[in-house]
Amino acid sequence: MDILNQQFTVIVPAAGVGKRMLASCPKQYLQINNETILAHTVNRLLSHKSIAKVILALGDNDEYFAHTSLAQHPDIIRVSGGVERVDSVLNGLYAVDDKKCPWVLVHDAARPCVTHKDIDQLIKQCLAQNTGGLLAAPVVDTMKQCESTSSVPKVSSTVDRTQLWHALTPQMYKTVELRQAIEQAQRKGITITDESSAIELAGLESLLVSASRENIKITRPEDLALAAFYLEQQKNNIEDDVCA
Repeated sequence: MDILNQQFTVIVPAAGVGKRMLASCPKQYLQINNETILAHTVNRLLSHKSIAKVILALGDNDEYFAHTSLAQHPDIIRVSGGVERVDSVLNGLYAVDDKKCPWVLVHDAARPCVTHKDIDQLIKQCLAQNTGGLLAAPVVDTMKQCESTSSVPKVSSTVDRTQLWHALTPQMYKTVELRQAIEQAQRKGITITDESSAIELAGLESLLVSASRENIKITRPEDLALAAFYLEQQKNNIEDDVCA
């Protein structure tokens, strides 16, 4: 069977407030072309032929989701979000039947521009290697290390970028391994910033799957315009296999 005919579940942690956006609502509910960022992201995922369900981890006091176009979607499962992103991911994992879904993907709510082509490559490579992994992009900028003791940011050194990659999402791992890795890290009180970091701490391998730099994470106000541009370009590009 073609591996891309298999069906997968994606966990989308969306309980954050996005303080750096300086907005009156959580950033996932800001709009691009009259649709929320969250809706753009979830619709992008569900329009992929290999993605059957999206598990949304939302804050218990979320007052926005019920008013979105996603609220009654039959392929969306809502779970309670946690204090930190990792808590939301873990709650999502508890809602996954690992017998039916031995693999799971996790994707940031604020990454609406991920392409189907990149999701294809992530799934293909992880299944072919029987190893989890993540979309990523090699660092191209000169990287500087900051002095940790300085009250004003100052350069302490220039970091060799040849082995550095920007971690993106989705990240795809075996359901049981990811759940156990996160639980283990939490028991030890170790901070987990993404799924790959939990997997690394558990001593497991993680593939780096090269992906488009259009897969930006909307974090600051200026990112909205860039995301809108990429979404429009992807929609108009007949060679792109993505449905915007």
